[in-house]
Amino acid sequence: MLTNWNIRFWEYEFFSPHWLWLLCAVPVILFFIYRLEHSRKGEVKYSGRTSDQRAIGSKWIGRLREANLIIYGIIACLLIFAMAKPFHWALYEKTDKDYKNGIDIVITMDVSGSMLAMDFTPNRLEAAKAVAKEFVDGRSADRIGLVAYAGAAYTACPPTLDYSIVKQQIDAISGDYLEGGTAIGEGLGLAVTRLRNDSLQSKVVILLTDGMDGGDPEKVAPLEAAVLAKAKNVRVYTIGVGSYGTAQQPVVTTFGTHYQTMPVEINEPELKKIASMTGGKYFRATDEENLRKIYKEIEKLEKRKIENSHFKSEPPANPAAFLNWALILAILTWSTNYLVFKSHE
Repeated sequence: MLTNWNIRFWEYEFFSPHWLWLLCAVPVILFFIYRLEHSRKGEVKYSGRTSDQRAIGSKWIGRLREANLIIYGIIACLLIFAMAKPFHWALYEKTDKDYKNGIDIVITMDVSGSMLAMDFTPNRLEAAKAVAKEFVDGRSADRIGLVAYAGAAYTACPPTLDYSIVKQQIDAISGDYLEGGTAIGEGLGLAVTRLRNDSLQSKVVILLTDGMDGGDPEKVAPLEAAVLAKAKNVRVYTIGVGSYGTAQQPVVTTFGTHYQTMPVEINEPELKKIASMTGGKYFRATDEENLRKIYKEIEKLEKRKIENSHFKSEPPANPAAFLNWALILAILTWSTNYLVFKSHE
């Protein structure tokens, strides 16, 4: 239970506000107790004059009884506030977030020949692998899978909590055994199917590519895969990889592979549309450090979504402050009655 001492009730919201109507009865009950206390006849008969009685009387005892009566009222109000199940957003935001439910994530990485471009160090693919492994290292309860694609796509690793396997597969992926091209729709479609219907509440695909879609027109188109992702409540974060302008890219000829300066072409409008359709976001990574920041931003966005859907939809009642003060005042009143009034009997 979260412990705090804030009883500024106007800052709280209440799950059971109907209990607050009892507050109206507190002053009425206190008034009748006060009248009863003052009209009650004393238990000790005194035959002297009234002036003599007042002279030997103690005013502070009367004031103390009145103060006790007020404290009884405050205790009653505190207990009523506690029964109304108060909660306070500011206090709740300070608690440790519990992400034990985790996220299902499939990293979908373009491994086509253009990912060997050297505008990243040593090239786009190796930089993307390094940052992806750092991202995996930062997870604790998320199932992570890996899909690689070029002209076709394959599942390198289904979603798992065994992060060592995921990182091994990240190191191993390449486009050496895949047909040429950049089949974004194939990669995204396969990633979505890897996220089972019984997956965790938050399902995410991180789609990374450095080019235009060049898949077989008879296969899944990128926007068709986005429709599938939306139907399965999968958010897609798209990342366009590549510097602005030109970059040294590999070109395969009959005389071998050589590098030449070529324009960087990324279909950003399509990637933005895929992200927008699925509730995700599009990012542009122009270097490795920028790509690292993008992964961190995705992590923040996903945690915020979990907080919005889990924490803020069902915040816990927090009556601790009201109960704490009620207990302290009750002990104080009991001590006063026992030590002061009992000693005078």
